[in-house]
Amino acid sequence: MSSSLFSPLLIIIVTVSALLIFLALITRPRPTRIPIKGRHVFITGGSSGIGLAIARLAAAEGARVSILARNRQRLDEARDSIRLATGVEVGVYSVDVRDAEAVARAIEVAGPIDVLICNQGVFTPQELEKQEMDEIKFIVDVNLMGTFHLIKAALPNMKRKTRETGLPSSIAIMSAQAGQVGVYGYTAYSASKFALRGLSEALQHEVIADNIFVSLIFPSDTDTPGFSEELRRRPEISKIIAASSGGMKADDVAKISLNGIKAGRFSIPCNFEGTMLSIVTAGLSPQSSFMAAFLEISFASFMRFVALCFQWNWFSSIEKWHAKNYSKQN
Repeated sequence: MSSSLFSPLLIIIVTVSALLIFLALITRPRPTRIPIKGRHVFITGGSSGIGLAIARLAAAEGARVSILARNRQRLDEARDSIRLATGVEVGVYSVDVRDAEAVARAIEVAGPIDVLICNQGVFTPQELEKQEMDEIKFIVDVNLMGTFHLIKAALPNMKRKTRETGLPSSIAIMSAQAGQVGVYGYTAYSASKFALRGLSEALQHEVIADNIFVSLIFPSDTDTPGFSEELRRRPEISKIIAASSGGMKADDVAKISLNGIKAGRFSIPCNFEGTMLSIVTAGLSPQSSFMAAFLEISFASFMRFVALCFQWNWFSSIEKWHAKNYSKQN
């Protein structure tokens, strides 16, 4: 290799190495591993879909699992399916997360929690102008206020237990890609999911001294019982836009989610689009991996360019759709 090429290459290697060392020193929270085996994992929305899949995985790894949902029959069916798949008996709690007192009673009965996974969620896609306020309030109450109720009830004993055991604990919150970017027809849903990010970032500051790590999970469209109903009501433009992001299976999202929780990662995207959005929207979010921080720094500009291309495509689709429907009406 000629000296004229060697010098620039050496400069690049030294610069990248220095940046990686610096990032390893400043990324926070510090990397950790959160053990699952023999610990209490409490999962809301655990009677079906992603929640049930996470519960099954956690039970298979030797965790003591509790699941919470509204429908008692579906909870019992979930308990039976987990027992059949893993041989593990799980605790079930039939509670509406909008009821703070009922949530607190269930968590008290369940006992101190090591890993709290706030997975409950509802979604009805519709334009804001057409959506009833009662439905908007229901979405916000379940997705956002329900998460507040769960964390408020679980946190005191979680802190106490981490002090006693010296082991790190986790609070994982299920957001969505609609919690990273707003999409046509998702006004209420995105509002509730975007709010979870602010909750998570601030909460991580408040609980890191107690050895509790917060994770925010961003699944894409996932094949769950509620997804078929969502598709039925989803506006046509929303379907066109959503087609640019592939769907996922609940088991795949569960595996990615649980692995991210065990690694203590703050942001847990579940596919390429989610990773792209995590880089574009990283902002001031916590980052424990210096390699992930390096990727965010390295690809932020390019990913912003890709994001602008996506937005151009979405706005073009909206314009064409409105133009087509306006011509039909006239």
